Amino acid sequence: MPLLIRIANRLEEALIGLLLAAMTLVTFVQIVLRYVFNSGFTWAMEATTFLFGWMVLLGISYGVKVGSHIGVDVWVKKLGERNRRIVGIVASLLCVAYAVLMLVAAWNYERSLYAVGIDADDIPVQRWILLLALPVGFALLVWRIAQLAWRILTGKQTSVLVADEAAEIILDLKADSSFAQEARR
Repeated sequence: MPLLIRIANRLEEALIGLLLAAMTLVTFVQIVLRYVFNSGFTWAMEATTFLFGWMVLLGISYGVKVGSHIGVDVWVKKLGERNRRIVGIVASLLCVAYAVLMLVAAWNYERSLYAVGIDADDIPVQRWILLLALPVGFALLVWRIAQLAWRILTGKQTSVLVADEAAEIILDLKADSSFAQEARR
């Protein structure tokens, strides 16, 4: 994997972690201030909301990258490799179309906010800056799904990777039952 892509991947992971840490820290400090010192920050709730929005919108594309989104693929798994690839390509192209539609809408919304120049309610920052998570997140989503489609087209992957929670639960149950059998011996 080229160095630039590895750096971008690590930066994405670090940013998501940083957003989670900042959100947790702001919430913790706000709770301590409110319940211990009977005071607090007026901007804490709004800041936490925007941090959460950024984390979710960056996390969507990260979830596509690592295959952690839940999907219903019971019928796709029964298909042959060629048909799984066809379904994967169609599904990923439909997802790209949806993400592009959302990206265009987010961009138009950002332009409108920029033109109006409204500040956030409690944070002295223009609202369009805080909501840049929308076009950034959807642009990353388009990129990740396009990468997925390319991997399927080039044969490096046979279908869309999704989290298989049922298989994970079955493996956990098997591990638990074998542990229980060992404990009885």
